[in-house]
Amino acid sequence: MLDLSKTPVSRNSGSKHRKRGEAIKTLDKFLRDIDEGEWAVISSATDYPESWVIPDHSHEKHQLLYATEGVMVVHSAQNQWTVPPNRGFWMPSGHVHSLRCVGALKMRSVFVRPASFPNLPSETKAVSISPLLSELIKASVSLKPPYAEDSRDARIMHLILDELALLPALPLSLPQPADPRIRRICLALQDDPGDASTVADWSERLSLDQTTIQRLFRRETGLTFGQWRQQARLLLALERIAVGEKIIDVAFELGYESPSAFTSMFKKQFGKTPSHFFR
Repeated sequence: MLDLSKTPVSRNSGSKHRKRGEAIKTLDKFLRDIDEGEWAVISSATDYPESWVIPDHSHEKHQLLYATEGVMVVHSAQNQWTVPPNRGFWMPSGHVHSLRCVGALKMRSVFVRPASFPNLPSETKAVSISPLLSELIKASVSLKPPYAEDSRDARIMHLILDELALLPALPLSLPQPADPRIRRICLALQDDPGDASTVADWSERLSLDQTTIQRLFRRETGLTFGQWRQQARLLLALERIAVGEKIIDVAFELGYESPSAFTSMFKKQFGKTPSHFFR
């Protein structure tokens, strides 16, 4: 449950540096300052308490979200992304999204005016953050525009922009269907990821042909029923492992027959075993 006695805390936040520990402005005020800012690029830092939710919103600037600690779950109308610590999320301007914090979250953001840098990505995506970009972002949150030409500050921000243009995507998304019949299945599987019900089981419950279920899954999500459930389980595993749950417990709770079966599937999808993923 969200503890409203805990509020987000601003850290070194670009042009309006706040004292450490001072509560952040309201979301509306923050977004207004971002949208109306005359700068081309700026960084900010905000710490959020466990389970904090940032409701639906959009902004006129591009945003790179990067958490040095904690997990972000980003939602849009048609997709969901689970972003572990030391990975990032690229949100182009104008896209409505919300965010849920898994564990306490230390977020670092880079905002960019689209017209000033048209070569930046146009699609939403979870992204890999290189060690170089990580250190540049950490250094940039204390800088404030305007950045003097050929100064250290300007070079840091230019290097960040160079890195943003090359952000590699990560397979951390879970497409959300609009069709109410398939959406009912997806919501049930996210509420109970260990549910082993087959397409035949769902066909009987919904009085819907199995072929129709598979067709709708592919049309709405680009995945089969089995692929979607597997991705939902693995992304939930990321959340649980990140907050300290044991791999063996996560594996069984998510419906895997053994920790080794879970580890094998995890590595196949994400390229690393669960024990190495967060290092």
